[in-house]
Amino acid sequence: MATLILLSSISALAMNMFLPSLPRMATHFNSTPAIVGLSVGIYLGASAMLQLAAGPLSDLFGRRPVALWALGIFAVTSIVIIYAPNIHVFLALRAVQAVSACCVVISRAIVRDTTETSESGSKIGYVTMGMAIVPMLSPVLGGFLDGWLGWQSNFWFLAAVGVVIWLICYLDQGETAAPSTHKISSQFAEYSELLKARRFWGYCISSALGAGAFFAFLGGGPFVGSVVFNLTPEALGIYIGVPAIGYILGNFLSGRFSKQIGIDRMVLWGLLVTMVGMSLSLLVSYAGYGSATSFFGLMTFVGLGNGITMPNATAGMLSVRPHLAGAASGLGSAIMIGGGAALSAASGLILKPGSSEMPLVCLMWLSAAGGVLCILYVRRRNATLRDK
Repeated sequence: MATLILLSSISALAMNMFLPSLPRMATHFNSTPAIVGLSVGIYLGASAMLQLAAGPLSDLFGRRPVALWALGIFAVTSIVIIYAPNIHVFLALRAVQAVSACCVVISRAIVRDTTETSESGSKIGYVTMGMAIVPMLSPVLGGFLDGWLGWQSNFWFLAAVGVVIWLICYLDQGETAAPSTHKISSQFAEYSELLKARRFWGYCISSALGAGAFFAFLGGGPFVGSVVFNLTPEALGIYIGVPAIGYILGNFLSGRFSKQIGIDRMVLWGLLVTMVGMSLSLLVSYAGYGSATSFFGLMTFVGLGNGITMPNATAGMLSVRPHLAGAASGLGSAIMIGGGAALSAASGLILKPGSSEMPLVCLMWLSAAGGVLCILYVRRRNATLRDK
């Protein structure tokens, strides 16, 4: 379990640790914070594409070798980023660094390899509860490293973490996938079976829109914190980590209650919690009482909602076609992160100099509302199948 938590954590670590450094990185690359901020969307988009390959490759070659290769490439790329000569090379290297997202696919597939469907939501919840500490602490650490040693220290730290997790995985993680005799082309062809399953799409889009609210926050939160509320990098790092407090609690609730309550109901409740938080934030800002404390504090509802939604939606994806667990994990994660990349980019487009936090909050509310509609469809579809 500890190794699975580490594998699941490294992608989140690389995604948001450097966010407090965006203003200084913009100065270093002679660019703007908005352009440097595109590295979040690029990272998410590349993660989505790489996870499409990670699932079938892990079904074919095994979970262990794919994880080790991904960790090795991640560590090397993190060092190369430090010496990027310009913003274009930096953004391209961020796309390569996204190979760490393959480890998320591997960890979920390992859970499905070793756990019955009825318990997989709970186990994924416990795994992601452990990794929830990373997005809470990494921006804080990144902000202080930036203040003490400069933005480059963030990527030195990421490289060191990549090496440590590689060693742990090499020594501890055994192979859990049965040997496959299929060719790689047939592995990718399995996606067609998943894409024809309406329940799979329902779970995927529900998770994509639920997580999209958080990814939109990652794309627009640094702007709101630094431009709208004039926070320092150190303070911004602390505030960005606030949603993870709710995420930890949400994942604990998933681990504790998913088996008894059911994954569909848990997904719905998680999305409704996110909507409640965004509704409160809209009301506070509309009334003219918006502040850094209210904006970032109410983001704990987004973390709480995602902590309830994501493990159960993932378990739902993997349960639709259990014999395609690796492919389902990769494709489902790709759809989720691809949607998150789009919303992250959208948040950057709608926030301009002079903007308040309102456009971002509206976008996040709409994302959660769309997720509610999707999971309601899935529940209706599951009820129809049971009646048959």
